[in-house]
Amino acid sequence: MIEFPTVQKQVIRNHYDVSTLFYRLLWGPHIHHGYWEAKETPAAAQIQLTERLARMAEIEHGSRVYDIGCGMGGSSVWLARQLGCYVTGVTLSSVQRNWASWAAMLRGVTPRPRFLRDDAERIEFEPASADVVWSIECTEHLFDKPAFFRKSAQWLRPGGRFALLAWLAGKDPLTEEQTELTRAVCKGMFCPSLGSQSDYAGWFEQAGYRVIKQGLWTRNVEQTWEICLRRIDRSGVRYLARLLGQNHTLFLNHFQAILDAYRTGAMEYGYFVAEKVA
Repeated sequence: MIEFPTVQKQVIRNHYDVSTLFYRLLWGPHIHHGYWEAKETPAAAQIQLTERLARMAEIEHGSRVYDIGCGMGGSSVWLARQLGCYVTGVTLSSVQRNWASWAAMLRGVTPRPRFLRDDAERIEFEPASADVVWSIECTEHLFDKPAFFRKSAQWLRPGGRFALLAWLAGKDPLTEEQTELTRAVCKGMFCPSLGSQSDYAGWFEQAGYRVIKQGLWTRNVEQTWEICLRRIDRSGVRYLARLLGQNHTLFLNHFQAILDAYRTGAMEYGYFVAEKVA
């Protein structure tokens, strides 16, 4: 695991409160990577990533889902609209919570997801109250990942599933250059740590899950950052970031670091589906 312990939770919250506009301008309603098989548009690639994870997790119609790190509600809305899921989304950002709530209401989504502004590491849900815990690119921001997976297992009914996509540290051993590149990503993207694929598999198993599917989509998703870099260069978003403060400039300046980390094997992009052992 690569650690960057100087990250602070309040900085993460402030980042998403202010940078939601950046994400929307640069990337759209889904705050996550796209998945490319051919020449899909970025919007289609983002939906394709969501669809693939839902299929892999075999989410049934009408499932009760906790979307941890729901962002602007893109996945929550998709799960409700396409699969009739009863979704509760959790985000650290009050701006994202409000944005997601309005988006679901204005689109007339039924059953309408509900969104909470809360800390994923502290929130409490009733035991065995969910069929699925769903999380796309959120666990990177968690400070005690093993504890979170233990807590999430309590929320699920026996046989319930956790569907996860995550930025990962590359396979050990990393070179010194790869390690420093990954630490640069942690700094720019406000991640206190990045676990490897084997770290995540171990955390799931220690928490009482059985990992039934796992793998890497790095080559399929890295185009995300190529597109974002081009959009930054063509837009005035960098000037807006300078007005808003150093952290937002730092965020944009590390897009190239993520792309380089993927290309060099310093980072990977992984998927997991884990089932709670009865």
